[in-house]
Amino acid sequence: MTQLSAAQNKPSDGSKALYGGLYGGKGTRRITVRDIALAKERGEKWPMLTAYDAMTASVFDEAGIPVILVGDSAGNCHLGYDTTVPVTLDEMTMLSAAVVRGTTRSLIVGDLPFGSYQEGPVQALRSATRLVKEAGVGAVKLEGGERSHEQIRLLVESGIPVMAHIGLTPQSVNAMGYRVQGRGEEAAQQLLRDAKAVQDAGAFAVVLELVPAELAAEVTRVLHIPTVGIGAGPETDAQVLVWTDMLGLTSGRVPKFVKKYANLREVMGDAVKAFAEDVVGGTFPLEEHSVH
Repeated sequence: MTQLSAAQNKPSDGSKALYGGLYGGKGTRRITVRDIALAKERGEKWPMLTAYDAMTASVFDEAGIPVILVGDSAGNCHLGYDTTVPVTLDEMTMLSAAVVRGTTRSLIVGDLPFGSYQEGPVQALRSATRLVKEAGVGAVKLEGGERSHEQIRLLVESGIPVMAHIGLTPQSVNAMGYRVQGRGEEAAQQLLRDAKAVQDAGAFAVVLELVPAELAAEVTRVLHIPTVGIGAGPETDAQVLVWTDMLGLTSGRVPKFVKKYANLREVMGDAVKAFAEDVVGGTFPLEEHSVH
């Protein structure tokens, strides 16, 4: 893939919304899958985070995060489920709409939850159409490689951009468990077939989750669409983390591949205790907090 010059990368419509790169670029329009494709041609790496509400999404949008995933990880992070499996399409539609309302620049990708596309392409189209029409997302994500090929193809042919997801697919936890995918020659070849299948079906990007770094690097070299790594080493085109893991809000253990950039759980806990102690001690509210 040849590198594009700076002049070639300027938007042809006269807008300079993204000139300067996906991350931190300035502008007044939404990032599109075309912008994502151009980043791959430039060799530009970019970050992606999950978000599940308008306020959190607005922070990430203002910080310049180019792609926000409304993941079904909301099931674990916000809805109190043990896995992503119970998450419904109604829940994903509500959460995705909130994230769209809280943002102006980021490309918003909504997850299709378990049971909303496995029956086949027609069910997948009905489900994806809800996220596009009712929530306003710019793309959808679904799990599976070769097995989801026909679903991806119909969605793309119908005008709905698709981000694929292979490797560890959390919706299949009951079948595969939480373990590294692609180890061994046979498994590696299957993952490569899955990656090529989603690309051939028209996916604009593919998430590689919990895949050996060397294999993820090979997939990234082979594909012309961007790869998004999570626990897949440093050579993918983009990196995604669940925001509650990245900012230290998640309790207990987090996956090895997570880097904590803050400890919000501690910050919030300290603030709550300070508020409670002020109330109990009679030092809140004071005169300046009172209305007359």
